[in-house]
Amino acid sequence: MYRSYLKLTKPGIVLGNMISLSSGYFLASRITIHWSQLVIVLLSVALVIGSGCAVNNIVDRDIDALMTRTRTRPMVNGEISTRAALLFAGPLALSGFVLLYQGTKCPVAVMLLLVGYIVYTGFYTLFFKRHSIHGTMVGSFSGAMPPVVGYCAASGRFDTAALILWIMFCIWQMPHSYAIAIFRSADYRAAAIPVYPLVKGTPAAKRHIIGYIFAFTCVAALLVPLGYAGAIYLLAVLASGISWLWIGLRGLKAQDDILWARQLFFISIVVVTILSIAMSIDRFSPPYIGML
Repeated sequence: MYRSYLKLTKPGIVLGNMISLSSGYFLASRITIHWSQLVIVLLSVALVIGSGCAVNNIVDRDIDALMTRTRTRPMVNGEISTRAALLFAGPLALSGFVLLYQGTKCPVAVMLLLVGYIVYTGFYTLFFKRHSIHGTMVGSFSGAMPPVVGYCAASGRFDTAALILWIMFCIWQMPHSYAIAIFRSADYRAAAIPVYPLVKGTPAAKRHIIGYIFAFTCVAALLVPLGYAGAIYLLAVLASGISWLWIGLRGLKAQDDILWARQLFFISIVVVTILSIAMSIDRFSPPYIGML
């Protein structure tokens, strides 16, 4: 039974967010890392994200039953009742918020995590996902919170770097999610979810994807001239951004949109992983602005 509850938290999503959260924490920490605090932050945010995913599973159990990739989820096949899932999700979120505050004494980090939780479980899951082509954008607001929470937990404040992190991770999720919507179009169509590529068409989505990738690269690079990151990070931004943009442009003449979308999805994960690693190791180098 514990496996069913673990599935309810969507471990893959939780793990992915832990990587971006760590990058934000390392970016703010620079050379001095409080490892015990980082572990607490990772655990607390993982609990809250797991709770949010559980709530999403509860609300989406009807449409999950209509999609091939989600029809075996615990809420769909009856492994877990709605009442049991709610009793599981509630304590997860509460313990996560309490642990984050106790471990950081940073109200800003807790408040940002709470806003992300409310946006995801409330605005996105309950309404925008089912009724608006802008659901992806609304969902990105909460999806971009982990690295910001990590940054604020380490620094104790919300500053320009935190804002840049939030914007760049918001933008990153758009081409990433559009790619999923393209190669999973049959599932979204079966569940009548109005994702942008399905409503406006793949050609329009491809143009938006290119624009989002370009914007992401530009915003991500801002951390360098503003003095928050150095040459290692700049090199990572340019190399990964140009590669991602090249894949995006190839989509304009792609013969197989499904194959292309899967490639775009894969490289989007590679890009965010590379930048997260670059943020983490770049703390050992002086900011690029100081090298000019």
